[in-house]
Amino acid sequence: MIMPGNNNLFENSSPALVLIDLQKGIAGRETKPYSAKSVISNSARLVAKFREKDIPIFFVHVDSIGGVPLKVITDSALAGGERPRDWAEFVPELGVKPSDNLITKMQWGAFTGTNLEQQLRRRKIDTIVLCGIATTYGVESTARFAYEMGFNQIFVEDAMTDMSEEAHRVSVEYVLKRMGRVRSTDEVLSAL
Repeated sequence: MIMPGNNNLFENSSPALVLIDLQKGIAGRETKPYSAKSVISNSARLVAKFREKDIPIFFVHVDSIGGVPLKVITDSALAGGERPRDWAEFVPELGVKPSDNLITKMQWGAFTGTNLEQQLRRRKIDTIVLCGIATTYGVESTARFAYEMGFNQIFVEDAMTDMSEEAHRVSVEYVLKRMGRVRSTDEVLSAL
């Protein structure tokens, strides 16, 4: 169990870091309000501190190659097409190791069709620290399920970004703040 830091963010909690879709194919897109490079840098700082404190980290990526894609009819589909072979690989700045907790998903959220919940529950984790790309897709979808499952959540606002500044802002202000606490990378690091 984490002892309280200078702002008691982790008081009486058992946290884990969950990084969403920080992979080559997604991090290569133009993002706002933060560049993917900035989000990856802040996420790498979090990874280093969580490793130092021996707190579990879960690296989540989406990889539908070889699987059956969703066949949902929508008015506005996400860009598809041919993906490079390394599209689903984690960005190297995170220093992902084969021994790390790796979760592969085939849709936006990290819980549906994966063993993420089971992995968290077996470790008695009650608080997840979320970051990644994109705020309104992978992060928010994961957060909604985590909220309904009863996990406490901390959203690292400057370690997530979206395809538009407005989408990011609306998600943070009107959705994520109602499901958990929104903090900066520096605030999370200082609380550890």
